[in-house]
Amino acid sequence: MKAMILAAGRGTRLGDLSLTIPKVLVDINGKSILRRMVEKCTSSGFDDIMINVHHLSGMVIEEINMLRGLGFRITVSNESEMLLDTGGGLFRARRFFGTEPFLLCNGDILTDLDLNQLYSYHIQKKGLATLAVRNRPGNRVFLVDPEGQLCGWANKVTGEKIISKKTEEDLTEISFSSFHVIEPEIFNYMHHGIYSMTSLYLELAASQRIFTLTVNSGYWFDIGTPEKLQEARVFFSGQGIH
Repeated sequence: MKAMILAAGRGTRLGDLSLTIPKVLVDINGKSILRRMVEKCTSSGFDDIMINVHHLSGMVIEEINMLRGLGFRITVSNESEMLLDTGGGLFRARRFFGTEPFLLCNGDILTDLDLNQLYSYHIQKKGLATLAVRNRPGNRVFLVDPEGQLCGWANKVTGEKIISKKTEEDLTEISFSSFHVIEPEIFNYMHHGIYSMTSLYLELAASQRIFTLTVNSGYWFDIGTPEKLQEARVFFSGQGIH
């Protein structure tokens, strides 16, 4: 099965550290975040992987070449000239994907989320995409109906709210876990440019079935700040995770 790991971001929230090393190459207990993501995808059957690169791309490509030497099957989408955001980056790599659903995930997330469960749930629900979500602190949240179908988005700090699909049902706030399973049909609704998957989903939710799967168990780390990085290092060291 195919997967794409989004690894092109600048990682500015990590401060000075991101000036000399791409966020996805930060070490966690002896392995880069990117290597851990590649190993996770491959161990779950997503063994044909696309990785996009932009910030300090040469360093990321060196790591990818090392991983290829270990037997991992990886293709590179080079965005060195222009960072395309998550939606634009996926669309640029569209020819990599076939006719089967594929996995899309951020390259700076560490979790024990069951990717096969997410994939199976997507097949069961027969939507355009299925997004893993969890109850966790966050300023920006999805709004979902009782079936878990995406209906909107809200920024809890600014009060901004987008309602894509009107419903009489009460909507629940839930945070995105940065893993999606997507039908290749989605490329029919995409275009060249710089835009996020979130904005695309909110646009499509008005006419398409986009589901969420809530998984609150296990660990989940977004390696976005020095504090979160240290928290993950302490956790992985304490758990003896290799």
